[in-house]
Amino acid sequence: MNQTTNTIVMIRPVSFRMNEQTAVNNYYQKVLDNVSSDTIQEKALAEFDAFVAVLRAEGVEVIVIDDTENPDTPDSIFPNNWISFHENGTVGLYPMFAENRRLERREDVLEVLEEKGFVIENVIDYTSAEDEKVFLEGTGSLLLDRINRKAYCAISPRADEELFIEFCEDFEFTPVPFESYQTVEEKRLPIYHTNVMMCLGEKFAVICLDSIDDKKERKMVKMHLKEDGKELIVISEDQVNSFAGNMLQVQGKDGEALLIMSTAAYTSLTAHQIIMLQKHCRIVSSSLDVIEACGGGSARCMMAEVFLPRQ
Repeated sequence: MNQTTNTIVMIRPVSFRMNEQTAVNNYYQKVLDNVSSDTIQEKALAEFDAFVAVLRAEGVEVIVIDDTENPDTPDSIFPNNWISFHENGTVGLYPMFAENRRLERREDVLEVLEEKGFVIENVIDYTSAEDEKVFLEGTGSLLLDRINRKAYCAISPRADEELFIEFCEDFEFTPVPFESYQTVEEKRLPIYHTNVMMCLGEKFAVICLDSIDDKKERKMVKMHLKEDGKELIVISEDQVNSFAGNMLQVQGKDGEALLIMSTAAYTSLTAHQIIMLQKHCRIVSSSLDVIEACGGGSARCMMAEVFLPRQ
């Protein structure tokens, strides 16, 4: 089993903008005043293309699939929420909280991967849970320690605990559920996705422990990470607001360990945190300011990792 991959799928946006349907519980989204939707799309596209160029220059295999005009999918740039690809040839399809995000699911993404020589043996489809208003948003909700077969999940309106347990049974992971919060207008409200407050690398974990309000849960999460030999790099809630939790370790040229993040995330890190991370990976960053502001997601959310076997 590998924790990291060299291959990722990214969806090139055609109508990116702030999604009103996700803003109800994604408190990282912002309205950019006096900026037209065409300008937002134009800027997001420039950020996307520059990000892909940075990744490819580092030797990451990026499979770019163009979004379509119809249906209208403002968040299609974040494919990791609706699909995951696993080493045993299984694909997971996930139930999405926002109705317009359900339209992002596309058969042709699987066809493109098969054309490129990837083997898909089986699809496990959880999307019927939407009928019960039950959600689990892919590797936004699920942080997978593939080597130690553990799955971490911050339970929220977008991550149902029972469905999380079901996923763990199907994919043979030990579940580590907990609750994670952020302060919004002086209230503690659930963080919408696990991958904004935590990143799991091969030998390290970036985590905002302050977001886990329950002391027992905090201790339990730390215990799991430490018993699996992960070095803990603790970030603050302010750093989470700059998307410092939304990073992903990938493989570059010759399997070099790279840690991908946005410029905002990198800028928010302290010198000491950077030194700790650089023991494990070389840091690669790209500016995603407009995508972060309007989408409320960052570098990690834009990359769907491909672990499928090749023919």
